[in-house]
Amino acid sequence: MRGKLWYAFGIGTASWIVVNLVAGLGWLDRWEQVTWDWRVRWTASPSPATDQIRVVLLDQPSLDWARREMRLSWPWPREVYVPILDFCRRAGARAVGLDMIFSEPSYMGVTDDAALGEAIARNGRVVAAVFIGGEQDGGTEHWPAEVPRPTGMDLADALQALSKLPMGARALFPVVEIASNAFRLANVSDVSDSDGVFRRCAVGRAFDGVVLPNLGLGVWLAAEAAAGRTVTSRWANGRLEVNGATIPVDEEGRVRLRFRGPSGTHRAYSAAAVIQSELRLAEGGGAAPVVSPSDFRDKYVFIGSSAPGLLDLRPTPVSRVYPGVEIYATFLDNLLAGDFVRPVSRVWVHLGAWILSVWLAWGGLRLSRAWALGGVVVASVALPSLAAWAAAWGGRELPMASPVLTGLAASLAGALVNYATEGRQKAFIQRAFRHYLGPEVIEQILQNPASLQLGGIQRELTMFFSDIEKFSTFSERLSPSELVRLLNEYLTAMGNEILREGGYLDKYIGDAIVAFWNAPVTQPDHAARAVRAALACQRVLAERRAEWKERYGAWLRMRIGLNTGEVVVGNMGSETRFNYTVLGDAANLASRLEGANKFFGTSILASGSVRQTAGDLFRWRPLGWIRVVGRATPVEVFEPVGLATDPEPPGWAKFLDALARAQNGQWLEAAQLFRELVQDPVAQRYAQICEQQARAADGSWDGVWTLGEK
Repeated sequence: MRGKLWYAFGIGTASWIVVNLVAGLGWLDRWEQVTWDWRVRWTASPSPATDQIRVVLLDQPSLDWARREMRLSWPWPREVYVPILDFCRRAGARAVGLDMIFSEPSYMGVTDDAALGEAIARNGRVVAAVFIGGEQDGGTEHWPAEVPRPTGMDLADALQALSKLPMGARALFPVVEIASNAFRLANVSDVSDSDGVFRRCAVGRAFDGVVLPNLGLGVWLAAEAAAGRTVTSRWANGRLEVNGATIPVDEEGRVRLRFRGPSGTHRAYSAAAVIQSELRLAEGGGAAPVVSPSDFRDKYVFIGSSAPGLLDLRPTPVSRVYPGVEIYATFLDNLLAGDFVRPVSRVWVHLGAWILSVWLAWGGLRLSRAWALGGVVVASVALPSLAAWAAAWGGRELPMASPVLTGLAASLAGALVNYATEGRQKAFIQRAFRHYLGPEVIEQILQNPASLQLGGIQRELTMFFSDIEKFSTFSERLSPSELVRLLNEYLTAMGNEILREGGYLDKYIGDAIVAFWNAPVTQPDHAARAVRAALACQRVLAERRAEWKERYGAWLRMRIGLNTGEVVVGNMGSETRFNYTVLGDAANLASRLEGANKFFGTSILASGSVRQTAGDLFRWRPLGWIRVVGRATPVEVFEPVGLATDPEPPGWAKFLDALARAQNGQWLEAAQLFRELVQDPVAQRYAQICEQQARAADGSWDGVWTLGEK
């Protein structure tokens, strides 16, 4: 035992180290990304803050409307955006994020830019977009002199504390009429993960000594300042804290977003609908707006594009086509709800993966049966996966790929070492004994070699004894080879049904089958299993009876006796040759009940102890009390005719009435009722017995049928 513990420790630790080295090379990144996307899609749901955000989209219907109604092609004149900003002002929006750069002067002239700039100034809470990029991107290398640098409410002090704050070499700024009138500027450039999917968002970017927040954070800061709240921020313990809101930032200055659902989860409005609404409200006349201003009251509003031709659609875990502006809306949603995805501490991740790998390696070393090893392999995948999914539900990022691979490696390595050390020896024992002992007994020998010694224990079992009716009569007509083939087919079919119910096949005695339940393994429902097996055997025999009649000329009928009682079970025999079997009066009674079927004309006969132990799962026909040969104590017997849920057999009530009369000594009345059940062989046999009893009645019958033969 101690040796296996050290093996498990070594295998688990080695697996953990190797997988961590592989993960460090980035070879598991793609797998981790895919599994994370699964978790995001299944756990995505709106938060209480989701309804506080509105999105105005320049969608394809808006472009079509402008072309149809206003004869405008893309790009639109700047003044077309003025009604959108005026509508937000009229509605009382908290702040507006404009996810459009406007880096080039309008083709309509400076007055067009000025019109938009004036609308931005009137609104007073508009955050304009800046694209901060790399050396290969366009734009300026220095902050434009005509654009005021942000003062008083930037996050430079807090964000610059980040060790890997994203830095930009070039930036695209909006024209001065827009940049100088905006409440503040915010960054709208982001970098996808290695597979091109946007799962995270940079909190901010630095350019030419100035740190700009992303558009979502910028809109929130604008709303805070507009509400008269002083913005304070600090960097502490790997988190950015702004006005009490905590943003968990990773080493690259980014946060993992908790997506709320597919595109459109944040209520979106077509730009054309908002423009038409503002124009109607401005003109008066009572025309109802397409969008009610109350929809935007006290909301955070983002303006962006979703038309395919405007090239602002991004792949995300929740959708392969996701408007870029909704990424910043999702950031703001997470900020307001305070539920950004937070990574689980690396210390706990590594410790948990190591403990799991050692435990799974122990399982691989200890277990040898195929199903048990399969369970260990399943656990190596299921446990880390369930933990990762549960963490995702709780807003935590827990790696799944490396723990799963670590567990698989540890469990499979443990199994290989187990086979190399003990498995081959066990396989030899199994091959040597499989023709003599049942698999359950072999397993006990493998677990406890002392079980090879002679001896037994006392236990309650349910015994099964079956025999073919008049076997010797037709066996004489068959050749030896035909008789062997018939017996092999018959015994295989019956044995399969017994094994299917978990029975132990003790022995075959010619055409007889001896089996029992509740040993060597404990089976609390042993009696029910035995009854089900008996019914199944009779069913299979009925299905194949015609086939065997045609092939062998033998019309097979089988009788089964069942009894539950205390017996001695164990290895019986000599010191050099023994068998796992049973001894006791209860076992003999099962054999006697098999023979008692001849008296009643039944095919299955069970003792009252079977009836009591199996319970009401079956429909039982009471047949009275009998006294079998060699046993003075009478036993109550029953015929199981099917499951309790099966329909009541024809004449059921009449049979019970007739049986009650017979037990009261009303032989003729009972015989008459039994005779009326012409399709029931048991009733016809009972009729004969009652008629015989009526003729021989001397008033001394004690209510027990005494059988004269086995």
